[in-house]
Amino acid sequence: MIEIMQGLPGNVVAVNVSGEVTGDDYKNVLIPAVEEKIKKYGKVRILYHMDKELEWFTLNAMLEDAKVGILNITDFEKIAVVSDVDWMNVAVEIFKFIVPFPVRTYKNEELLEAETWISE
Repeated sequence: MIEIMQGLPGNVVAVNVSGEVTGDDYKNVLIPAVEEKIKKYGKVRILYHMDKELEWFTLNAMLEDAKVGILNITDFEKIAVVSDVDWMNVAVEIFKFIVPFPVRTYKNEELLEAETWISE
């Protein structure tokens, strides 16, 4: 499940990801939120919070994630990933060297620090 988090600046799409994440979660929640912010602000910042209750990403979710990233790569200003899943943080750390914007990873206990950085 993907839920929009409130309380961050207008140019930030912040999401809490938990349980099983499906392609429909991307199509119905994340992608419309990203597209709306891009239309309004031109550039968008993303904060992904991988909740401790995260179970799995379906194949369609992974494909939708890749699609939104590729189609909008020049529209992102920066991305923060908050997760206690070590392989996820390592993958993001590797990925960050091939994108044209800053990317940072944080542990769940550092969520407030991630929110501060993405809002600066």
